[in-house]
Amino acid sequence: MPTKQEILDLHFMDARCKLIDLAAFLDRVERHPGEADYRLEALRKAIPILLSGEPGRARAVLESLSDPSTDPIPSATIQGAFGAPNPPA
Repeated sequence: MPTKQEILDLHFMDARCKLIDLAAFLDRVERHPGEADYRLEALRKAIPILLSGEPGRARAVLESLSDPSTDPIPSATIQGAFGAPNPPA
């Protein structure tokens, strides 16, 4: 089993890059005009989970960004996903 030091040595720069990329994305969204939607709010709600220090953060973040519904929809209106649950209007 690797030590914390070994994991840091191997993966710190990748995690650092991802964190900077997320910060740049948030800066980019916030400096442009218009209203944001549920996706930005979903990311903001996931950040405290990331910082919680609790075990299972990856799963908790994934679940917070996943659609919790179990009922099938009659038909899809698009051929993709939005990456965050869209709250009912």
